[in-house]
Amino acid sequence: MADARAIANQVIENVEKVIIGKRDVIEHTVICLLCQGHLLIEDVPGVGKTMLAKSLARSVGCTFKRIQFTPDLLPSDVTGVSVFNEKTREFEYRAGPILSQIVLTDEINRATPKTQSALLEAMEERQVTVDGVSYATPTPFLVMATQNPIEYEGTFPLPEAQLDRFMMRVHLGHPEPADEIKILEAQQYQHPIEDIGQVITAEELKAAQDEVKKVYVDPLVKEYIVDLVNASRRHPDVYLGASPRGSLALFKTAQARALLQGRDYATPDDVKALAQETLAHRLIIGPAARIKDVDQRAVLDELLRSVPVPGTRVRAGRAS
Repeated sequence: MADARAIANQVIENVEKVIIGKRDVIEHTVICLLCQGHLLIEDVPGVGKTMLAKSLARSVGCTFKRIQFTPDLLPSDVTGVSVFNEKTREFEYRAGPILSQIVLTDEINRATPKTQSALLEAMEERQVTVDGVSYATPTPFLVMATQNPIEYEGTFPLPEAQLDRFMMRVHLGHPEPADEIKILEAQQYQHPIEDIGQVITAEELKAAQDEVKKVYVDPLVKEYIVDLVNASRRHPDVYLGASPRGSLALFKTAQARALLQGRDYATPDDVKALAQETLAHRLIIGPAARIKDVDQRAVLDELLRSVPVPGTRVRAGRAS
């Protein structure tokens, strides 16, 4: 357990050399990596979305491919294609960039829904099918996608089925003024990403991922996770609540956060700390609530206040 925590901290500290003042976001990114999930980085331009993905890939000894999503990108550009070999008189499969261990899909919402759907099978079944033949993705396998939420010209919103396949969604946000000064100084001569290198191997990452699964989760904590998810389905402002995949994401990420905190057991605080990142993007707000500017994060904040934590009793509408 201590070795797995040390491995995770090595990656976090290495990425911090590039992404300054955003340790909590980096920790969430590494948690997603430890849980073998996929990550959606959503934010305005210029805050370091692509750099976060690149620095994580450089820190881990894994194969890395970057796919720049554009409106004219084809599904075969992602999954690969069968090419006829005139010498052997047979079709040969040429693997696409999706068959890498870490895949960065930059500006994912710029591609058409048809191309976006090429990721669905790889993200869930961890395989791609080309001309009726399935090819397994390598291990470990992580898709990191970036998108700009305020740019609508020439974009295609991600369908709910695809959003649900992302274990976590994180937002970087603008840096604090003091951190922004550090960024200016760090990039005066060259970008700090040029100086960072690999700090762990793929085998060490796999070992850490196996350790996360051993973290103990009490039945009461499991009930708390399910209660939160069920409450999202019953909320009057929510048209469609979180899926069972959301429960699993919250369960696994709570285990990984406990490991990062040096514990071999998860607590309700771990669940609370990760509820926004694992559940918010799975909620569909109803039309009437959208008119009132109700958003997913506000709904989850309300649920975290109202759903009783294990070991407490609800009395007169309050936990006591």
